[in-house]
Amino acid sequence: MELYDRIEKYLTAKLLPFWFQRVAAPEGGFTTYFDRHGRPTGQTDKTLIQQTRSLFMLSHAQRYGYGGGKARDLLSSGIDWFLKHFRDPQHDGWYWIVDREGRPVSTDKILYGQSFVIYSLSEYALATQDPRGRQMAEHTFELVQKYAADTANGGYREMFLADWQPRPAGAYGGDRKSFDVHMHLMEAYTALYELSGAEIHRRKLLEVIEVLWTRMFNPATCTGIAQFSLDFAPLPAIRFKTVWGADRDNEGEPRPLDNTSYGHNIEFLWLFLHALEVLGEPVDAYRDRLARLARHTLRYGVDPVHGGVFVEGPHDGPARDQQKEFWQQAESLVGLLDAYLLTGERAFWEAFLKVFGFVWEHMINHEVGEWFALLARDGTVLWDYLGHAWKNNYHTTRSMIQTLRRLKKIEQQGMVP
Repeated sequence: MELYDRIEKYLTAKLLPFWFQRVAAPEGGFTTYFDRHGRPTGQTDKTLIQQTRSLFMLSHAQRYGYGGGKARDLLSSGIDWFLKHFRDPQHDGWYWIVDREGRPVSTDKILYGQSFVIYSLSEYALATQDPRGRQMAEHTFELVQKYAADTANGGYREMFLADWQPRPAGAYGGDRKSFDVHMHLMEAYTALYELSGAEIHRRKLLEVIEVLWTRMFNPATCTGIAQFSLDFAPLPAIRFKTVWGADRDNEGEPRPLDNTSYGHNIEFLWLFLHALEVLGEPVDAYRDRLARLARHTLRYGVDPVHGGVFVEGPHDGPARDQQKEFWQQAESLVGLLDAYLLTGERAFWEAFLKVFGFVWEHMINHEVGEWFALLARDGTVLWDYLGHAWKNNYHTTRSMIQTLRRLKKIEQQGMVP
């Protein structure tokens, strides 16, 4: 398949080399601060997301046969620095930000970050068989159960001070739960259960899946709701003091309550299908809901004019934000292929080609290999950097690896139109 060959060549000759050549910070750990030319921007603080996603990227490449000796070497040095400098020796858990040398800058315990520790260290252990990966992934899982599990309402609280006491309400996030964090806990627990096979990890994965499906979706449209009170009353999404993305249009007023993220919805679809596969559970009970979710993305999220996927909009209406961020495109490529495999509906294959065409023509900086951060609807580059504290290597590399796996499956099943 020409498309398969083109993506594999891009992944192996451009995208992975971009990161293999740059991701190791001279002082230890990883760096992801690069301008449109792939040159360092001069920023040096290290975030928990930046470090764990770099560990994941290298481990994922290694696990699926793309890493070679370079990924192994980078993992070997990076894991030591990470374990030494990001773990809180006083209160346990993992710092949110440290400086260039590893001194704590933000010591709060953010569940989004703790989930990526579980995810990345599980993937690291699966790729390398280093026992430290499983040990620390399981230990972090236990910390999350101890401090974050909401035994009164279900699900998990998400924002904590350094000593694991809940942060204040409102913009500090102490009184909110989110679809985003619970989806990434599902992702993390899936990897951990794949690694361990332990019953407790299976049970907690099933529990977070139940919370997502029964408390965090709009039942009429099967689309995700962004934020909730602790007892799962839907709330207009606000911008928190602690962020893990570049939330450009949410500085003041909350988003409308009637709002959903196309990227999160389609990302959830493929992560959930992967969770079912790891659990050994049949998809039949969820097939209709997943198909409805995917059709919503197809109807409102995929740009019929320029290709690509919009940011967000109402649960049952056209997109409100028609800009295009790198991560929605990355996750949609995998999710649309899974929707095609799930339903056999050719519209999902055609939507995949539309999104991929937009990514190939506009999102990828082919000169150096990585993707731009944000584009206008027509593909005009709005944010041209290739990496920063939150925009780094996990979405793009994982997308290409997982897209290749699905294209091969589609070809094997004789589903190429």
